[in-house]
Amino acid sequence: MPFRPVTRRSLSDDVFEQLLDQIVHGKMAPGDKLPAERALCEMLQVNRGAVREALKRLSQMGLIATQHGEGTRVLDFRESSSLELLPRLLFKSGGEIDLAVVRSLMELRAAMAPDIARLCARRASPEIAAGLAEVARRMERHEGELTTLQALALEFWDVLVRGADNIAYRLAFNSLRVAYDGFQEELAEVLRGELEDVPSYRAIAVAVADVDEARARQIAGELIARGTGALLEAIAALESDGA
Repeated sequence: MPFRPVTRRSLSDDVFEQLLDQIVHGKMAPGDKLPAERALCEMLQVNRGAVREALKRLSQMGLIATQHGEGTRVLDFRESSSLELLPRLLFKSGGEIDLAVVRSLMELRAAMAPDIARLCARRASPEIAAGLAEVARRMERHEGELTTLQALALEFWDVLVRGADNIAYRLAFNSLRVAYDGFQEELAEVLRGELEDVPSYRAIAVAVADVDEARARQIAGELIARGTGALLEAIAALESDGA
């Protein structure tokens, strides 16, 4: 179990990052027992307080569990963790993007988006409806500017999620947003067809203003499906090239 001496200002952060990397990248398997606190302190060259704080954070994320008399063992994060872990899984230990995780993120986005739009049409205040219309107008002014459209599309969906008034969707959206921010430059060209479909964003804004749930859901689903399909095709091609 290789560790390296901690050199960062925040000792507990560095301990946490090293242990997290070991767990999420399979270097420590479910059921493996962590070294005792004293041993971790010696290997990492930190004090016990830093180790305990890191272990506490890992426990809160559902990655480890401590039982009296049995020590601390690694849990199967697929069964015990939450969406908070998604951004951490995006990159493999070598730094390359994990295509399977990207595919999972896009499939989750495609499943959530239509219902977020539907709920927004049901619950949105006049301020939310006006906010969507304003973002759509700004997108019209920047047609052809892919990077700007990407930023505005994220803003549009942020307003939609606020209008949906669903805390579960809000938190899931936050996790997806953090993961997306990690490689949005790489995604821009793949999602061009979705990002440049400004009429669909405008139509969603109109459907929300008209309290037309079915229409909002339909257009949002078709819009997201366009980008999802393009990305899944790109992932399949990359996986085929690497086979």
